[in-house]
Parts: sequence; structure tokens; C-alpha cells
Amino acid sequence: MTYPAPRAVAGTRIGFPPWAQTVTGIVLVAALFEIVPQLGLVPAAYLPPLHDVVGALAEEAGRSQFWFALYETLRGWAIGLAIAAVAAIGLGVLIGTTPFLLVATRSTIEFLRPIPSVALIPLAVLLFGADLRSKLLLIVYAAFWQVLIQVLYGVQDVDPVADDTARSYRFSRRGRIRYVVWPTALPYVMTGLRLASTVALVLAVTGELVIGAPGLGQQIALAQSGAAIPTLYALVMVTGLVGILINTLARWAERRMLSWHPSMRGEAVA
Repeated sequence: MTYPAPRAVAGTRIGFPPWAQTVTGIVLVAALFEIVPQLGLVPAAYLPPLHDVVGALAEEAGRSQFWFALYETLRGWAIGLAIAAVAAIGLGVLIGTTPFLLVATRSTIEFLRPIPSVALIPLAVLLFGADLRSKLLLIVYAAFWQVLIQVLYGVQDVDPVADDTARSYRFSRRGRIRYVVWPTALPYVMTGLRLASTVALVLAVTGELVIGAPGLGQQIALAQSGAAIPTLYALVMVTGLVGILINTLARWAERRMLSWHPSMRGEAVA
């Protein structure tokens, strides 16, 4: 998610570049993380100082079990996101370009979309146990709707004049989708994929945490049950860093895929 650049108030000037503001915010949060437990404002048993968390993170980084857990989380995230994206884009284009299907499926989509993925955990455990497939069920269900809704919005946003022009030139259905529908829907698709990538990570860790499937979530649960509080915070920090990395890569891919789009050109100028 991007935020508008702050505007200078009359009589003041903002001298910090964006990267310096980001670094300053990180340093302030890190300082609070270190100082608050040492001052006794929060017991160290609940919030250990930052240096203890960093030490626990360095210790975890030297264990092969940590890297295997990270691999399992990323593997489940990637497979689930890929399945959800392919299914949602295909169905979204089919439904959005077929008026009958659009009307017929509207109530079903509105009924299924609000169901929380975590509500499917008992079903996932019943069907697959503490297995990768249980995690994938949660990831695919959550990410699918993020992409499908955006694709439907994009298909419906096609300029009627452009669509009528394509029809008058006797474009086939495939030609209209390729040259008219897809360029219009692509910005929506990329937005849906960016949102789904974050949601998929959340559900991957949630599935591991609750179901016990291998991954970072499982390691967090083990650290919590063993009262290894610095390790718990270190693993939570890793999941946050993974989320930032995924969002950054998604934004980069969005800019690359939509470099021709006016919104991206405006963002680059800003």
C-alpha cells in the first residue's frame, strides 16, 4: 500500500528524502523495542529487549530446522497463490465476459466470499490432517477471492466503445479478450495478485500455527509452548520481514507489468 507524500506546511520545508524517513522510523521503533523492557515499563518476560531477540534470531539462523521451516512456508505460499491466481483469472474472465454467468453466479460469490478461511480449518484437518494440503486449502480459498473480485471489476471496466469497435471489426471472442478485455483488466489483476500474495502468507502461517503443518507458524507455536520468548519474537520478526519482501516484489512486478499504464507513469514522476 502506498501513501501520498506529505505536503510541506506553510513556512516549513521537508528536507528528508523518503528513504531517510523510512530509516528514521525503523531506528525509532528499534530503540523503543530495546529501551521499554529495560526501563521496566513492560516485563522482559513478555517483551524481551531487542538485543535478546536479535541474538535468538542469529541462533535460529544457524539451525537447519529454521531454514526448512522457512522453505515450507514459502513453498505453501507459492503453490497456493499460483493455484488461486490461475483459477481466479480464468474464471473471472469467463464469468465477466459472459452476461448470463455474471448474473447467475453473483449471489453464490457474495455468499462464499465473506466466509473466513480460518473457519475451514476443521474441514481441512478432517480431510488432510496436518499436511501441506490442509494449508493449501486455506491459502487457495482466501487468495482466490482477492483475485477473482478484481478480475471481475477489471472486465466490467472495459470501454463499451472499444468493445463495440472490436465487434464491428468482427474480432473473435479470443481476439476481444486478448486486445480489449485483457489490457483493461490487467491493472486490476495485478492489484488482486498483490493483495492475494499478502493474504496467502497470512493464511500459510495461520495454518501452520493452528494445524501444526511444517513451517514458521509451527516453529512459533513450539517456541510459545516452550516459553522461548526471544525465539518467538525472532520468528515473528522473520514472518514480518518475509511479508515486506513479498509486498516489495509484488509492487516491483506491478510496476514492470504496467509500465505503459498512466497510473504507473504518474507514480514514477511523483
